[in-house]
Amino acid sequence: MPRLLKVCTLLTLCVIAAISAVYAAGLEDTVAGIFTRHTIYGVRYEIIIFALILVGVAIFYNNTMQVAVIGLLALCFYKYEFVDGFSVIDRLLGYTNDQGEFVKGSWNTYLNLALMLPGFSILANIFEESKFPSVLPRYLPNGVLGGMVLLTFVFCLSTFLDNIAAAMIGCSMAATLYKNNVHIGYVAAICAASNAGGAGSVVGDTTTTLIWIHGKDPLVLAHAFIPAIVALVIVAFFASRQQHKYSSDVYKPTGSVQIEKRRLGLVALILAGAIFFNYFFEFPALGIWLAILVGAFFVKINFREGLNAIESTVFLVCLVFCAELVPIDSVPDASILSTMAIGFVSAVFNNIPLTQLCLIKGGYDWPLISYAVGFGGSMVWFGSSAGVAVCNVFTKARSFMNWLRYGWHIPFAFVVGFAAYLLVFGWSPQKGNPPDQMPEPISKEEAIGNMPVHHNPMPDEVVIPE
Repeated sequence: MPRLLKVCTLLTLCVIAAISAVYAAGLEDTVAGIFTRHTIYGVRYEIIIFALILVGVAIFYNNTMQVAVIGLLALCFYKYEFVDGFSVIDRLLGYTNDQGEFVKGSWNTYLNLALMLPGFSILANIFEESKFPSVLPRYLPNGVLGGMVLLTFVFCLSTFLDNIAAAMIGCSMAATLYKNNVHIGYVAAICAASNAGGAGSVVGDTTTTLIWIHGKDPLVLAHAFIPAIVALVIVAFFASRQQHKYSSDVYKPTGSVQIEKRRLGLVALILAGAIFFNYFFEFPALGIWLAILVGAFFVKINFREGLNAIESTVFLVCLVFCAELVPIDSVPDASILSTMAIGFVSAVFNNIPLTQLCLIKGGYDWPLISYAVGFGGSMVWFGSSAGVAVCNVFTKARSFMNWLRYGWHIPFAFVVGFAAYLLVFGWSPQKGNPPDQMPEPISKEEAIGNMPVHHNPMPDEVVIPE
């Protein structure tokens, strides 16, 4: 663990210890107006700790699991110390509130996540070993169009593979096609294409999977493909032009490559199992692993790929649980402007906890928030896991300024795609929710974000776009 990470951990613990000392010594009156039991200068301590976790994830991107675990421990320590009645067990297993109603725990969400990520890693490996990605480069057209087709293929891969796997396959194909002479703008476009493809697919991106597990309709979430496709066309056009001017030479693989149809069939079986078990049992992870175990009788499966995903799985589960511990009143009201802002914020902060906070808050247009947090993370190289992955292959892209300079088409495409969604569907937070998560209708002004949500709109103010 880097020395700076140890220092940040020590500072976080010192802050919590200082807060404890203030109240233990009875000095709260002395620092009135600055410290209270739950805030400092009016900001909740949970928000401060959570922000430190996100900053740590951005800075120590090679030690994200350690950052998330330390942050979760610090957050739980504060909650147990200063929040009356807090219990991790109650959060996970459920509890009975003051009205005698049982509040369901969130254990099933975390169990699903813990099993799904290793399963998706195995799925990506099965697809890659089917040899199908190796065949495509020989069929790509020359020139700018060839670069656009490759990015479109990455987009399509990401709709049913994890966006990291799709990005890695795209990098491998680009390195082969352009003889490792790949422009930074095109590297950024590979990241953007993989994130765009997962925006509307519940098995293509962790954030969309998280929304799906929370009960949102996957067919409604598929509406996010509209802005994602618009953004893809813009990014693919400009990035392919950059790449063509940078290196017009292409290499087409020769020789015979035999596609393994059994592996492709197993990929389809795994995806079908995930969808079936989610729809009937709300437990897609079980369907994924049953399909994998059945497939092991017909094809050789590298289960080590699942073990390699343990670190990222621990990181994800810890980060999502940290988001659950943040007070809901700390999250801005859902609106068009706040959704766009979240898209830009996801470029520098991890989009997984942002998504969890939005799910807890409720009231968002879920396909639009899925697009915002998914594609928005492409604007900066460390804004998404796919960006970190492609920079591990093409290290020259690991520059904040170069990514912004040559990947300028990504934020431009994000805004255009965002506008395209609103033109086609409008703002519709009512759609896609199960009955117990249905939000109250809001007015036009509230939907845009020009005024606080009052939750008591007059009948003539109600807007329910179709």
